[in-house]
This record gives sequence, structure tokens and C-alpha cells, in this order.
Amino acid sequence: MPSSIAGVHARVHEARWARARFGELATRTFAALERCDPVADALVEWLAEHGRGFDLAASWRAHAAGEAQPAPVTALFDSVEAIPRWVDWGRVDRARRLFERAGLFGGLVLSLRALMAGYLAPAGNKPLAFSGRLREQAPRRVAETARFVTAVCALDGMRPGAEGWLITLHVRLMHAQVRRLLLASGRWQSARWAAPINQHDMLATMLLFSEVYVEGLRIFGFRISDEEAEDWLLLWRLVAWVMGTEPELLPVDYAEASALRELIQRTQGVPDQHSRALAAALLGSGPERGLARVRLGMLRGLCRMLMGHEVADQLGIDRAPLWSFVLPIVPRVVSSGERLRERVPAVETQLRAFGAAYWAWVVEMSLGGRPARFARPETL
Repeated sequence: MPSSIAGVHARVHEARWARARFGELATRTFAALERCDPVADALVEWLAEHGRGFDLAASWRAHAAGEAQPAPVTALFDSVEAIPRWVDWGRVDRARRLFERAGLFGGLVLSLRALMAGYLAPAGNKPLAFSGRLREQAPRRVAETARFVTAVCALDGMRPGAEGWLITLHVRLMHAQVRRLLLASGRWQSARWAAPINQHDMLATMLLFSEVYVEGLRIFGFRISDEEAEDWLLLWRLVAWVMGTEPELLPVDYAEASALRELIQRTQGVPDQHSRALAAALLGSGPERGLARVRLGMLRGLCRMLMGHEVADQLGIDRAPLWSFVLPIVPRVVSSGERLRERVPAVETQLRAFGAAYWAWVVEMSLGGRPARFARPETL
């Protein structure tokens, strides 16, 4: 049931359980439902009046060269220019190696577990649902997510001014613009859903790309060490910080990330009709004949394996009886390959090369020759 505790937003479910289980962590996380990103919000307001032809990359180059920029632009760059002391670039680079090694399986986890899990929250999914163009936008969203993740995970991709760093800022401004449009639309119900794309939901998104991703790889049979998990989390802590997530909310280690994921998952409520519509759009639809039927059955089976049957049922994802017999073989095969990789270093080198080639192909094919602009929408 939604919260009836004073000081806790009504959208929170099982608030008493969460406070008893997580204490101050729950209190801090729930309070974040009411806060957004004032630096990005101020910039998109300024851009609405003065931003015709605004070029983020060019503005950054001018800022880095010491040239004066409008105050809202300067404020954004000032907020992310000085990298936090906790960033260790050696560990960030090791996270890149995990991304490359996971290859195809990492792509499946991102789409069928991480993105899908983002649709579960009945309040958190509303900014996407309100676009009104779920099926049309789903393939493009997957393509742009692939471009975003590959840029973030590239060598030095999150250094100030690098492509991953700039794309992260583009996404931050895109979120601020969506927030602005939602609040101006008259359709947003803050009493039911809290602030749109708030700090709590930004934190939840960071967890999808970090803890939820790692646990998905483990379901596939990947042998990920504690050190690798911490390195991967560190990378996405940095991404979330550049994205505007408050530093005090970010998990200090993987154990806290797991606790936060459990806390948010248990208190967000059950999936709603928008959750099911978004899930259907992500899986794709059409006549279930021939190869299309085989593909859809495989995706359903993979999704059920990665998400669990209870959650998949809540999302309206049909069972795939044939694939339920075939897919359990995959983790055993992957685990065997992982044991070989641990013994023979050349195997990991080859896997990383395959993984890098796979992601380059995914980005090229999914974007269809159109650049990923991460443009700020003009309308919902």
C-alpha cells in the first residue's frame, strides 16, 4: 500500500518495512523524491528563450579555453568540471574491460533486464509513457542507449570533454527538458508520482546500469569478482554524478548499491498498464509467424530468465515453453567459458575484441546511419 507516514511521499509503498529494514538509507532515499536538478533546470529555461543554435560541445570548448559563457551554461560546466576525489581512472578502465568481455550477453542484459526493470515503477515510468509514441520510440531509445553506453565505456570516455562525458550532459539536459514539458503540460500529478525525473528516480536509473546489470551477467553465468563489480559501480557512480545525481545519494560500494536496489524495488509498487505497454514495445510486435515468432519467443524466454517469472507475469510477458528448456543451458556454457578465460589470458583478449566489435556493429546497425543526437524534445 502507498505510504501514509508523515514526511514520506504517498507514492512510496511499504514505507514502514523500508524504514525498519534500512533506517536512514530509506529516509534519505525517500526525501529525494521531491528534488530534481536545479542546475540543468535553470539551463533549459534559459535555452527556451536564448538557446537557438546552442551547441553543447562548442560551448564546453569555449569554457575550457577560458571564454565567457552565459551564466546558466557556466553553472552546468562548473558543476562537473572538477572530477570527484573518489574517481580512480585505473578502475574506470577495468570496468571497460568487463563491458567488452560481456559483449552480446551484456547487450541482452541491458535491454531485457536493465531497461525492462526501469519500466516496472508505476510512477517512474510516466515520463516515458506520456510521450504517447511508445512503439515508435522504443527502437530509437534502445539504439541511443547503446550509443550512450559504448561512449561511456570507451577508453577515457568519461574524462571532461570526452564523448561519453558530453553525451551524459546531453542526456541530463534532455531529462531537464522533459521535466519542464511535463510540469507545463498540466498532466503531471505530483501528489501521485512526486517530482518528474527526480533525484530518487535518477538514482534508480544508475542502479539499473550498475548493480542490476552485474547481477544479470551473473545469471548468464559470468564469473564476476567482487573487485570487478566495485569497478563497474565506480564507473556508473561517475556517470550518475555527471548526470546530476546528488553525491550524497550515490552508493559508496556494491553492498550499498544492492541494498538501494532492494529498497527501491520493494517500495515502488507493482507494474501498471504503462509498464506492460512499455515492455511490449521493447520486445516488439507484429505477426507471430516464421522467424518473427522464433525471435519473439526467444526474447520472451530470455526476459523471463533475466527478470524472473513473477515480474515477467506482472509485465504481461508471455511464457515461452520451448525456450524455457533451451535457455538454462546458456549459463552452464558461459560459466565453462569463464573458467577457461581465468586460466588462459589470451581467451579474455579475444573475448574483449569480439565484444568491442559487437558493440560497434550494434551502434551502426541500430542507428541506421542516423546520428544519436540526444536532442531535447520540443513537445511530449
